[in-house]
Amino acid sequence: MREETFRSYTQAQGESYATGRPGYSPKLFQTIIDHHVATGGELGLVVDVGCGTGQATQSLAPFFAQSIGLDQSEGMINSARASIKSPTTSLRFEVSAAELLGADLESPIAENSVDLLTAATAAHWFDMGGFWRRAARVLKPGGTVALWARTRASVNPVLTPNGAAIQTEMDKFIREEIGPYAVVGNSLTRNLYIDLPLPWALGPPATEFDNETFYRKEWNKELDGLGSDDMGTSMTLSTKEFEMATATSSSVTRWREAHPEEAGTEEDVVRRMTRRIEGLLHEAGVKPGEEFIHGEVAIILLMVKKRS
Repeated sequence: MREETFRSYTQAQGESYATGRPGYSPKLFQTIIDHHVATGGELGLVVDVGCGTGQATQSLAPFFAQSIGLDQSEGMINSARASIKSPTTSLRFEVSAAELLGADLESPIAENSVDLLTAATAAHWFDMGGFWRRAARVLKPGGTVALWARTRASVNPVLTPNGAAIQTEMDKFIREEIGPYAVVGNSLTRNLYIDLPLPWALGPPATEFDNETFYRKEWNKELDGLGSDDMGTSMTLSTKEFEMATATSSSVTRWREAHPEEAGTEEDVVRRMTRRIEGLLHEAGVKPGEEFIHGEVAIILLMVKKRS
């Protein structure tokens, strides 16, 4: 599918997105690198696709000699460039779509040059047929594709006062309030990428990829309260942090585009949910200024190798 919501983000929206969305766990990145290296992958060039504001790109960069973040949104890329703390020639951000993978740049990404190709909670917005075919050209023989998503969300009812009632509010918010603004990509993440098109399922298939190397790993799939802090599937957020994180959802952006007069006010769809959650915490005896939500998320990771 063609993603339009984040594509149109301005730099200011990108910076707000970066502030609100939590980063990924170092353990997740180490898991990806360990599997990549253990299966013969090298650490020359990583290309992070749909990089947004560059959070994952910058976490991957220390492992590689060269790192490139690509995104189709100029606003997101400007935000990513502004986030680089010190000038470097080993990390750069460029505007390019997932289906082109830098073919349209002034200095294109060369064929057979990429060791690891990644997408962090982004692949569900790609034209996967175009992505896989271009990936087959830029990856080195034996190179790796790693696609992951942090998805779903639930309240830990044991740790969060009035947790069951708060979960009911969250479910209603997702189903009734922003549900009408969800698109196919949103359902792909909720279903843990089970329906994300893989190279051998294309017509015709991208035979450059070896389906025998396919690796699928899920963390906290059942959202059972047993999430791990070090993997980033368990987290504690203030209601303000929760509001900012929820606001990074593409469905929320589309709601706000449809309701410009309410966006950012007390009638904003996310603000109203946050106020209801705060009220439920107060009913349980939580004092104003001490409102925290203990939550769980699921993570899905897919990895596959290009044939040597």
